[in-house]
Amino acid sequence: MQNFERTFKVVIFGDAGTGKTTLTHRFLTNLFVHDVGSTIGVDFQLKMLESEGQKVKLQIWDFAGEERFRFLLPSYVKGASGGIFMYDITNYASLSHISDWLEILEQEKDLNENFPVIVVGGKTDLEHYKEVSTIKAMQIAKSKNAKGFIECSSKTGENVNKIFQLLTRLILKNVQDEDTQSKEE
Repeated sequence: MQNFERTFKVVIFGDAGTGKTTLTHRFLTNLFVHDVGSTIGVDFQLKMLESEGQKVKLQIWDFAGEERFRFLLPSYVKGASGGIFMYDITNYASLSHISDWLEILEQEKDLNENFPVIVVGGKTDLEHYKEVSTIKAMQIAKSKNAKGFIECSSKTGENVNKIFQLLTRLILKNVQDEDTQSKEE
């Protein structure tokens, strides 16, 4: 059994049908499952990885995107170290709801003020149906103070690992900054 130096809770949120569950599944298994049913409430998975020379365990909380479940998000985000807001590049409305999702996150008072959120545009394999330009999505992500922006395809695997590596590095940086700050006090 491996020892892990850190365990971090990560939440994935966004509208229904954006590819959150498919992204999680691809990251965990490196397989694409085409016909994934809708998540009911929240789904929870574990993945071990190495980042910045540290062994890290990610607790990945895949949150249902249907509006009827949104009220649950603040309680599920408790104790989270970072988040992924996912939208579908072929559905502009899924990106336009980013403010609604971030507002729900802000209801959780225990979140670190430097809580990193990465904006992820899914389904790049459907580029020919694209409704959201990369530049527009990057502008929106920046305006919402997102700590990163990546487009990906769970179908091809493009940038899937990169998303979780980036988020893990951002979380580790926050932890190091907090450790440095507490030593100075």
